[in-house]
Amino acid sequence: MSREATAHSRPPSARHTELLELAYRYALDNGLGDLSLRPLAAAVGSSPRVLLYLFGSKNGLVRALLARARTNELDLLGHLRDRDSASLAEAAAEIWAWLAAGNHRALLNLWVEGYARSLVNPDGPWAGFARSTVEDWLAVLAEAQPAAERDSLAGIAQRTLILAVLRGSLLDLLATGDVDRTTAAVHQHLSNLTSESPAG
Repeated sequence: MSREATAHSRPPSARHTELLELAYRYALDNGLGDLSLRPLAAAVGSSPRVLLYLFGSKNGLVRALLARARTNELDLLGHLRDRDSASLAEAAAEIWAWLAAGNHRALLNLWVEGYARSLVNPDGPWAGFARSTVEDWLAVLAEAQPAAERDSLAGIAQRTLILAVLRGSLLDLLATGDVDRTTAAVHQHLSNLTSESPAG
């Protein structure tokens, strides 16, 4: 069994959990692309040897950090799923409000980095990250659609388009910092949604 597999098979210790949270804060500030164990270890009050023991490898640590970032995403999705009365437009508007909030900017930069790297390096520690996030967001949008629409071709296309608008507007916002313009664009698109069920 590899060192990484051994580390993964152990139940997380208190020290593992503590260092993961500290490393996650470090990654939010510094990104993952040029992650080096030595400066990371110094920043979190540990050593490269301890990090390798706890996470198995640098790739294992990156995977753990991406999983930690996804936890924040799933927390939002869980909150939206609790709102049974939310329409598709309302759910999308709430997602955008969360994405546009200034205090989420570091997390979203990290998310975009993981998303992009999973496309260009599909066999690395980022493997599957982009696909899983697309599936997560589509699932919560599907739950905001009337049951009769969810599995129709038009219903699937509708939530795919909404996700594309949200993701594209997010990339624009992260690139320019222009909250007002990107928010107006999202709201304009959502205002075009009708209450009629799409034909499918």
